[in-house]
Amino acid sequence: MFLRLLFVLLSALNIAVGAWLLLGQPYARGGNPTDPDVPELRLLSEMPESTVGAPAVAASLPATTASQPEPSYSCVALGPFATPQDLRNARQALASQATRMRSRQEQASQASGWWVYLPAAASRAQALEQARQLDIRHVGDYFVVSSGDQPNTISLGLFKDPANARKRRDEVVAAGFPARMSERSESVPEYWLDLVVADRGRFDWRSRIASSGIGSHSTGCF
Repeated sequence: MFLRLLFVLLSALNIAVGAWLLLGQPYARGGNPTDPDVPELRLLSEMPESTVGAPAVAASLPATTASQPEPSYSCVALGPFATPQDLRNARQALASQATRMRSRQEQASQASGWWVYLPAAASRAQALEQARQLDIRHVGDYFVVSSGDQPNTISLGLFKDPANARKRRDEVVAAGFPARMSERSESVPEYWLDLVVADRGRFDWRSRIASSGIGSHSTGCF
Protein backbone atom coordinates (compact mmCIF):
# COMPACT_ATOMS: atom_id res chain seq x y z
CA MET A 1 0.00 0.00 0.00
CA PHE A 2 2.83 2.34 0.92
CA LEU A 3 4.66 1.65 -2.35
CA ARG A 4 1.62 2.40 -4.42
CA LEU A 5 1.13 5.72 -2.59
CA LEU A 6 4.79 6.63 -3.13
CA PHE A 7 4.49 5.85 -6.85
CA VAL A 8 1.45 8.12 -7.19
CA LEU A 9 3.21 10.99 -5.35
CA LEU A 10 6.31 10.69 -7.56
CA SER A 11 4.19 10.69 -10.70
CA ALA A 12 2.31 13.80 -9.57
CA LEU A 13 5.62 15.49 -8.76
CA ASN A 14 6.97 14.73 -12.22
CA ILE A 15 3.85 16.14 -13.84
CA ALA A 16 4.09 19.32 -11.77
CA VAL A 17 7.78 19.82 -12.59
CA GLY A 18 7.09 19.26 -16.30
CA ALA A 19 4.25 21.77 -16.29
CA TRP A 20 6.43 24.37 -14.54
CA LEU A 21 9.23 23.87 -17.01
CA LEU A 22 6.82 24.18 -19.93
CA LEU A 23 4.68 27.09 -18.80
CA GLY A 24 6.72 28.95 -16.22
CA GLN A 25 9.94 29.73 -18.28
CA PRO A 26 10.24 32.92 -20.43
CA TYR A 27 9.66 32.53 -24.19
CA ALA A 28 12.92 31.78 -25.91
CA ARG A 29 13.10 32.61 -29.58
CA GLY A 30 14.25 29.73 -31.55
CA GLY A 31 15.06 31.55 -34.76
CA ASN A 32 14.42 34.54 -37.01
CA PRO A 33 11.11 34.32 -38.94
CA THR A 34 12.42 36.59 -41.67
CA ASP A 35 14.54 35.65 -44.69
CA PRO A 36 18.29 36.14 -44.49
CA ASP A 37 19.55 39.73 -45.09
CA VAL A 38 16.02 41.17 -44.74
CA PRO A 39 15.69 43.74 -41.91
CA GLU A 40 13.29 42.79 -39.17
CA LEU A 41 10.00 44.69 -38.98
CA ARG A 42 9.67 46.29 -35.59
CA LEU A 43 6.99 48.49 -34.01
CA LEU A 44 7.91 51.98 -32.89
CA SER A 45 7.03 50.94 -29.37
CA GLU A 46 9.75 48.29 -29.57
CA MET A 47 12.46 50.70 -30.81
CA PRO A 48 14.78 52.76 -28.55
CA GLU A 49 13.63 56.33 -27.87
CA SER A 50 16.64 57.86 -29.66
CA THR A 51 15.87 55.91 -32.82
CA VAL A 52 12.18 56.93 -32.78
CA GLY A 53 13.10 60.64 -32.50
CA ALA A 54 15.38 60.59 -35.52
CA PRO A 55 12.66 59.67 -38.09
CA ALA A 56 10.32 62.28 -36.56
CA VAL A 57 12.92 65.03 -36.94
CA ALA A 58 13.71 63.96 -40.50
CA ALA A 59 10.02 64.03 -41.45
CA SER A 60 9.64 67.57 -40.10
CA LEU A 61 12.56 69.03 -42.10
CA PRO A 62 11.52 71.12 -45.18
CA ALA A 63 12.52 70.03 -48.65
CA THR A 64 15.84 71.57 -49.68
CA THR A 65 15.44 71.22 -53.44
CA ALA A 66 13.51 74.20 -54.88
CA SER A 67 11.80 73.85 -58.24
CA GLN A 68 13.13 76.05 -60.98
CA PRO A 69 10.76 78.91 -61.98
CA GLU A 70 9.03 78.63 -65.31
CA PRO A 71 10.39 81.08 -67.93
CA SER A 72 8.10 83.97 -68.82
CA TYR A 73 7.47 84.92 -72.43
CA SER A 74 6.59 88.24 -74.05
CA CYS A 75 5.20 88.94 -77.51
CA VAL A 76 6.56 91.93 -79.42
CA ALA A 77 5.71 93.46 -82.79
CA LEU A 78 8.43 95.26 -84.78
CA GLY A 79 7.74 97.55 -87.74
CA PRO A 80 6.61 98.85 -90.02
CA PHE A 81 9.23 97.72 -92.53
CA ALA A 82 9.16 99.50 -95.88
CA THR A 83 9.85 96.48 -98.09
CA PRO A 84 9.61 92.67 -97.88
CA GLN A 85 13.40 92.52 -98.14
CA ASP A 86 13.78 94.69 -95.02
CA LEU A 87 11.45 92.27 -93.24
CA ARG A 88 13.48 89.25 -94.32
CA ASN A 89 16.70 90.90 -93.16
CA ALA A 90 15.16 91.51 -89.74
CA ARG A 91 14.06 87.87 -89.43
CA GLN A 92 17.59 86.68 -90.10
CA ALA A 93 19.13 89.17 -87.68
CA LEU A 94 16.79 88.24 -84.80
CA ALA A 95 16.45 84.49 -85.35
CA SER A 96 18.75 83.66 -82.43
CA GLN A 97 16.85 85.88 -79.97
CA ALA A 98 13.29 84.72 -80.63
CA THR A 99 11.46 81.56 -79.63
CA ARG A 100 8.96 82.00 -82.47
CA MET A 101 8.50 84.51 -85.30
CA ARG A 102 5.88 85.33 -87.90
CA SER A 103 5.63 87.91 -90.69
CA ARG A 104 2.48 89.78 -91.64
CA GLN A 105 1.37 92.49 -94.07
CA GLU A 106 -1.19 95.19 -93.35
CA GLN A 107 -2.67 98.02 -95.40
CA ALA A 108 -2.18 101.51 -94.01
CA SER A 109 -3.41 104.92 -95.07
CA GLN A 110 -0.60 107.29 -96.00
CA ALA A 111 -0.85 111.00 -96.81
CA SER A 112 -0.01 111.65 -100.45
CA GLY A 113 -0.40 115.46 -100.50
CA TRP A 114 -2.83 118.34 -100.30
CA TRP A 115 -5.39 118.95 -103.02
CA VAL A 116 -6.72 122.40 -103.96
CA TYR A 117 -9.96 122.39 -105.98
CA LEU A 118 -13.27 124.02 -106.79
CA PRO A 119 -16.32 122.00 -105.66
CA ALA A 120 -18.13 119.97 -108.30
CA ALA A 121 -20.59 121.87 -110.51
CA ALA A 122 -24.12 120.57 -111.11
CA SER A 123 -23.32 119.62 -114.70
CA ARG A 124 -20.49 119.29 -117.18
CA ALA A 125 -21.56 122.49 -118.92
CA GLN A 126 -21.43 124.48 -115.67
CA ALA A 127 -17.98 123.09 -114.88
CA LEU A 128 -16.69 124.22 -118.30
CA GLU A 129 -18.21 127.68 -117.80
CA GLN A 130 -16.47 127.96 -114.45
CA ALA A 131 -13.17 127.01 -116.13
CA ARG A 132 -13.72 129.80 -118.71
CA GLN A 133 -14.19 132.29 -115.87
CA LEU A 134 -10.86 131.14 -114.40
CA ASP A 135 -9.18 131.96 -117.71
CA ILE A 136 -10.79 135.39 -117.79
CA ARG A 137 -9.38 136.18 -114.32
CA HIS A 138 -5.96 134.81 -115.26
CA VAL A 139 -6.11 131.76 -113.00
CA GLY A 140 -4.24 129.02 -114.80
CA ASP A 141 -3.02 125.49 -114.03
CA TYR A 142 -6.41 123.89 -113.55
CA PHE A 143 -8.05 120.71 -114.77
CA VAL A 144 -11.74 119.85 -115.18
CA VAL A 145 -12.40 116.36 -113.76
CA SER A 146 -14.65 114.39 -116.07
CA SER A 147 -14.69 110.94 -114.41
CA GLY A 148 -14.07 109.18 -111.14
CA ASP A 149 -15.79 109.77 -107.81
CA GLN A 150 -15.80 113.60 -108.19
CA PRO A 151 -16.82 114.52 -111.75
CA ASN A 152 -17.21 118.20 -112.73
CA THR A 153 -14.74 119.21 -110.04
CA ILE A 154 -11.98 121.63 -111.08
CA SER A 155 -8.59 120.60 -109.77
CA LEU A 156 -6.22 123.45 -108.99
CA GLY A 157 -3.19 121.40 -108.01
CA LEU A 158 -1.80 118.70 -105.69
CA PHE A 159 0.91 119.81 -103.26
CA LYS A 160 3.24 117.93 -100.92
CA ASP A 161 3.71 120.96 -98.68
CA PRO A 162 0.51 122.16 -96.98
CA ALA A 163 1.92 125.71 -96.94
CA ASN A 164 2.06 125.75 -100.75
CA ALA A 165 -1.47 124.33 -100.88
CA ARG A 166 -2.78 127.12 -98.64
CA LYS A 167 -1.04 129.75 -100.77
CA ARG A 168 -2.67 128.41 -103.95
CA ARG A 169 -6.09 128.26 -102.31
CA ASP A 170 -5.83 131.85 -101.03
CA GLU A 171 -4.83 133.13 -104.49
CA VAL A 172 -7.88 131.52 -106.13
CA VAL A 173 -10.18 132.73 -103.35
CA ALA A 174 -8.83 136.26 -103.85
CA ALA A 175 -9.76 135.95 -107.56
CA GLY A 176 -13.37 135.33 -106.51
CA PHE A 177 -13.70 131.54 -106.54
CA PRO A 178 -14.66 129.21 -103.62
CA ALA A 179 -11.42 127.22 -103.62
CA ARG A 180 -10.91 124.51 -101.00
CA MET A 181 -8.09 122.25 -99.88
CA SER A 182 -8.09 118.74 -98.44
CA GLU A 183 -5.53 116.13 -97.53
CA ARG A 184 -5.24 113.23 -99.92
CA SER A 185 -4.24 109.75 -98.78
CA GLU A 186 -3.53 106.41 -100.35
CA SER A 187 -3.44 102.83 -99.14
CA VAL A 188 0.06 101.41 -98.88
CA PRO A 189 1.36 98.03 -97.58
CA GLU A 190 3.19 97.79 -94.26
CA TYR A 191 5.28 94.82 -93.17
CA TRP A 192 5.51 93.68 -89.55
CA LEU A 193 7.48 91.07 -87.64
CA ASP A 194 5.93 89.45 -84.53
CA LEU A 195 8.26 87.68 -82.09
CA VAL A 196 7.93 85.57 -78.93
CA VAL A 197 10.92 86.23 -76.65
CA ALA A 198 11.78 84.53 -73.36
CA ASP A 199 13.26 87.56 -71.60
CA ARG A 200 12.05 90.89 -72.94
CA GLY A 201 14.40 92.79 -70.64
CA ARG A 202 17.39 91.41 -72.56
CA PHE A 203 15.81 91.54 -76.02
CA ASP A 204 18.07 93.95 -77.93
CA TRP A 205 16.72 94.35 -81.45
CA ARG A 206 17.89 97.92 -82.10
CA SER A 207 21.53 96.93 -82.41
CA ARG A 208 20.67 94.28 -85.02
CA ILE A 209 18.25 96.11 -87.34
CA ALA A 210 19.58 98.74 -89.72
CA SER A 211 16.22 99.92 -91.08
CA SER A 212 15.15 103.39 -89.93
CA GLY A 213 11.73 104.30 -88.60
CA ILE A 214 11.21 100.92 -86.88
CA GLY A 215 9.40 100.77 -83.54
CA SER A 216 8.13 98.10 -81.17
CA HIS A 217 5.02 97.44 -79.11
CA SER A 218 3.38 94.57 -77.27
CA THR A 219 1.13 92.29 -79.28
CA GLY A 220 -0.97 89.19 -78.79
CA CYS A 221 0.94 85.94 -78.41
CA PHE A 222 0.64 83.23 -81.03
